[in-house]
Amino acid sequence: MIARTPEPPYLAVIFSSQRTEGDAGYAAMSERMVELACRQPGFLGVESVRDAEGFGITVSYWRDEASIAAWKAHAEHTVAQRLGRERWYGAFRLRVCRVERESGLGDLP
Repeated sequence: MIARTPEPPYLAVIFSSQRTEGDAGYAAMSERMVELACRQPGFLGVESVRDAEGFGITVSYWRDEASIAAWKAHAEHTVAQRLGRERWYGAFRLRVCRVERESGLGDLP
């Protein structure tokens, strides 16, 4: 689903990843992270996709750097980060970008 975001500027955290085989608790943790992120001050929205070969991209949108830093340091999120390195990802990249412009077509739900 396309995230509803405010007028720019705001920040986007782009997490590109290649999953390892098997679930090993990944689905439950992923669901929990979205649930927690949605409650964080400064969180604006999230969009996520993964293909059949395990490549995925998740983009989360944030009001500012302080909001991103607080989310990165969140206790449950730090556990997920550690497990991601140990179990769930063969490779990943994290990129933080400033959204300057936005345009689109159609109404969002």
